[in-house]
Amino acid sequence: MALRICLVTPHAWSVPHDTNEHVAGVADALRARGHAVIVLAPSSRSADLLAGRRALQTGVLDDIVAVSRAVPVSPRSAVGIPIGVRASVATALGHGNFDVVHGFDPGVPGLSYVALLEAETTTLATFIDPERLGFPPRRTHRDRLLARIDTLLATSDEVAARAGDRFPGAYTVVPAGIDLELFAPTQKAKRVVIETSAGGRAVVRASLRALRALGDWEAIVLRTGRLAARPSIPLRLRDRVHVRTGLTGDARAQILRSAAIVVPSPDGLRRLRDEAAAAGCAVVDPPDLASQPELAAAALLRFAEDEKARGKDAAARHASVSSSGFADVAEQLEGLYASAQGRRRTTKRQEAEPLADREWIVVDLHMHTNHSHDCSIDPAELVEHAEAENLGAIAVTDHNVFSGALETVELARGRDLIVIPGEEVKTDRDGEVIGLFLHEEIPRGMTFTDTVAAIREQDGVVYVPHPFDRMHSIPSPATLHHHLPEIDVLEVYNARLLFDAYNDEALRFARKYGLLAGAGSDAHVLQGVGTGALRMRRFDGPEEFLVSLRTASVLRRPKSLAYLQSLKWVAQMKERVAGS
Repeated sequence: MALRICLVTPHAWSVPHDTNEHVAGVADALRARGHAVIVLAPSSRSADLLAGRRALQTGVLDDIVAVSRAVPVSPRSAVGIPIGVRASVATALGHGNFDVVHGFDPGVPGLSYVALLEAETTTLATFIDPERLGFPPRRTHRDRLLARIDTLLATSDEVAARAGDRFPGAYTVVPAGIDLELFAPTQKAKRVVIETSAGGRAVVRASLRALRALGDWEAIVLRTGRLAARPSIPLRLRDRVHVRTGLTGDARAQILRSAAIVVPSPDGLRRLRDEAAAAGCAVVDPPDLASQPELAAAALLRFAEDEKARGKDAAARHASVSSSGFADVAEQLEGLYASAQGRRRTTKRQEAEPLADREWIVVDLHMHTNHSHDCSIDPAELVEHAEAENLGAIAVTDHNVFSGALETVELARGRDLIVIPGEEVKTDRDGEVIGLFLHEEIPRGMTFTDTVAAIREQDGVVYVPHPFDRMHSIPSPATLHHHLPEIDVLEVYNARLLFDAYNDEALRFARKYGLLAGAGSDAHVLQGVGTGALRMRRFDGPEEFLVSLRTASVLRRPKSLAYLQSLKWVAQMKERVAGS
């Protein structure tokens, strides 16, 4: 099935860049497979910006859309990404109606970071540049970004390991991609290509010294970066050594296709090794080259003097990249896109509402009694108060204890008030999970996985409370994504959260993945009961409860959090005084 795909890069499209070469190659290969692909990028060209502005105004996006000027933003900047950039990206995503938004190098302050936050569809992130992982500086912001990303990718194991230090998660490695036709080898000359860079000058000098002993060989000193230093060429080699610049793949292909040996710089262009392999070159890349540049001279002499060894190395490297073309990358990405899309739940539209004959009731799905260590609500008073507040159902979810729920169920027996027995269980490191419709207490301190399994063993409902309240311990983004199939209900409104943005983030997450939405007061005092609730059809048992949630709506009835917290503190002080 053809997809509408948005590829986003933070690097100026008007300036050659390794990441942009990857994006351009992937875009062309995906288009060749029948997908509609739009690239969002910054640019420093006035013509690009004018065309991008016109595209955003008309809503007609075509191939490359420049949505902002290429202005470097420091990772340590207090200003952050300009609000105008965010608005432009949001506008582009709105016009595009994309099935997939794929950001590259999101650790760079710019468009990819913004697009992944703004997207409300399937999202993927590819890390390419391991030196640019410093943004955003705060862990809470990185966690928010990770919660929006469905799939993490990296172009090598090294990049995945380095990215994983700041952006933890399970990474899939995809090739950096090569245009195999462009770099197809031709007749080889006795020519060595030596890459020059700021950190590779010693390697260049060692290679040129080796060239003195190779009277019938010539060399090209290749500048692959805009700021790469131009080395000094010894007088006796100037007729055999030439300096060339290869900032783009086209320029490098012309140089590499006829070369026999390539000496990459330790800190040079990462894709040069793959391009040299595709061009059928032997590659001088011994371990510890950066600290022992003379190793380059020894390897270069061996390859130049031993045609068999040179051919064997070139053949092995060429075979290693034979399945790393952009067409192969696009095929792999296509599968990853489909897999990521499969994580979103789709609810079949029903002609009739199954519980349409039931009355509407107000339900508070999260509250506590004095069986919790931090609450003073008496179960009998809770039942009376809930009925006085016209609540049709409540869920008693005490912290790591089940006795309060059982007592409240008994006190409500014979009344119209439905009491759902539950428990808010503390996991070992991933916050809390609520089990609804339980029969027995679940011990605290287990893993998130084991806690969910324990709820399932009782045929209970898995309810994840305040999933993005970063003022407290919460599930990691990786845990949430991993357990999406097991989560029955996600709490999208908790009346006790200090920042309402945490509730908004939960609502966005639930909508993206098609999760049923829950709401509760998280009351620790009677006055808080019912401040967060749902309006839903009356239900009987967990099956009807989940059916009723499909047509439920969230009710926000906030009271002053400071007022409710002060009541909680007063109640706790009274208990301490009475206990003493």
